Amino acid sequence: MKLLTLFLVLPLLTFAQYDYEPSATHPFGLPNPDAPKELMDFAPLIGECNCISETRNQDQTWAKPVKMIWRFKYIMNGMAIQDETMKEDNTYSGSIRQFIPDSTRWYVHYYSAKFPTTVLPAWEGTKNEEGKIVLYRERKAPNGMDGYYRLTFYEIDNNGFKWVGEWVDKTESVVFPTWKIDCSNGKINEGDTMEQEKVRNASKAFSAAFIAQDFDKMANLYTSDAKLIPLGVPIVEGRQAIRARWEKGKDTKILSHSMDASEITIIGDTAYDYGYYNGRSQKGTEAISDWKGKYVVVWKKINGSWKMYIDIWNRLVD
Repeated sequence: MKLLTLFLVLPLLTFAQYDYEPSATHPFGLPNPDAPKELMDFAPLIGECNCISETRNQDQTWAKPVKMIWRFKYIMNGMAIQDETMKEDNTYSGSIRQFIPDSTRWYVHYYSAKFPTTVLPAWEGTKNEEGKIVLYRERKAPNGMDGYYRLTFYEIDNNGFKWVGEWVDKTESVVFPTWKIDCSNGKINEGDTMEQEKVRNASKAFSAAFIAQDFDKMANLYTSDAKLIPLGVPIVEGRQAIRARWEKGKDTKILSHSMDASEITIIGDTAYDYGYYNGRSQKGTEAISDWKGKYVVVWKKINGSWKMYIDIWNRLVD
């Protein structure tokens, strides 16, 4: 019996060890909480982007732009990042990106299907104060001048980014770009990290509307068929009924409100989060009341925006 139990439990323990690997639920993986905080430098890039790649010809003119997909994902159980490019001209490449705390730098090892090698070239660098990720590798210019080949990710946001590869001298006063990739507004598939942030922002928007007693905005943060499940009363169904339910409290001024998610899980166009909420309110001239509780929310992604489908909460007794 003990042996049977071991066989049943061991697969579950093994799975739990790799919770941050890419999976059907999280196709781009998840960041491991034990990873260096700098892992999040690349968080906005996680997912897939449609991009345009341009390289210089030998006569120094720019070649015809090539369409490509650039994909980033977490690997090694969420401790590092891998990316790969798939170009329309059938050339493919990729990198393994690791941040090493002892040297406080990123190290990036590059590989290519067109130019396979037994030793992978490596770049190193950091994210600077301007929000750019800048990486260097020593390389001489054709005339023998010492310098670097510098790679820069810039104009990074949740919709995409830009990238440029350029030779620079040691002082970085001489700059000669040889490769540029534009992925701005190209995001076609986002990683869970970005979707989780959108859920957090939707929660913050709800709190702000609650404090402002903007009942229309509160109602619009729910789906049209949403369910409100407060403690001790029947389920409130539908956006308009939910609006009316919240408006019943208009005589109570909400002084503060926040939701602190313990976990946010994204499953396609559905998500759930749970955690604790707290707030402060005052009704008329009564004493100010502080309160807190726990909640569970099921979200649905409607036309690109996360909205509450099921909202459950109950207060904690002091």
